[in-house]
Amino acid sequence: MASSSSFLLVALIALASWQAMASDPSPLQDFCVADNSSHVLVNGFVCKDPKEVTAEDFFLAAKLDMPRDTKMSKVGSIVTLLNVMRIPGLNTLGISLARIDYAPLGENPPHTHPRASEILTVLEGTLYVGFVTSNPENKLIWKVLNKGDVFVFPQGLIHFQFNPNPYKPAVAIAGLSSQNPGAITIANAVFGSKPPISDDVLAKAFQVEKKTVDWLQAQYWADNHN
Repeated sequence: MASSSSFLLVALIALASWQAMASDPSPLQDFCVADNSSHVLVNGFVCKDPKEVTAEDFFLAAKLDMPRDTKMSKVGSIVTLLNVMRIPGLNTLGISLARIDYAPLGENPPHTHPRASEILTVLEGTLYVGFVTSNPENKLIWKVLNKGDVFVFPQGLIHFQFNPNPYKPAVAIAGLSSQNPGAITIANAVFGSKPPISDDVLAKAFQVEKKTVDWLQAQYWADNHN
């Protein structure tokens, strides 16, 4: 009995440890500013010598108060992401920030963040937002947000934002729980992969004719990240 209890305890500790390591690594010192000049490959970035760290490593004149031009975006939105690649001081801190600008009837199309949950607040306008739960339910959790409202998107789940107003733009700010959250836009990944996925595979998956898949794969799938 004691042996079984010990085994169970070890298993629970191992499970807890695995879950703890599944997110960004926690800092073991005050900071670990990313050394973008290093050629050493690690999970994240090598630390810059603390003696060489300055305030500039934690600063970016991002002009997040300025609207972005959404006219060139095919989906009518621009995502301005501030992650560790733009602010080296974010390394190991497990956070990043984004401003999202939406044209009238613009959207941030269905996508996922493989390494982060997201919390979003509307600064201007109205947004129809939602996420879809995993198989088999695939339940849509949605809400219409107005200025000052907040919504959370769980890590890894497909989610979207849409500006339903045909006359006025919208703006949101999002916080993400990773220094490098990543983004997989569903349509871009499925129909714009390089090399393309076989149309036999996609025709069966989406229950459509192969000529429909071929037409979709022939489109230009632009990224809306700035």
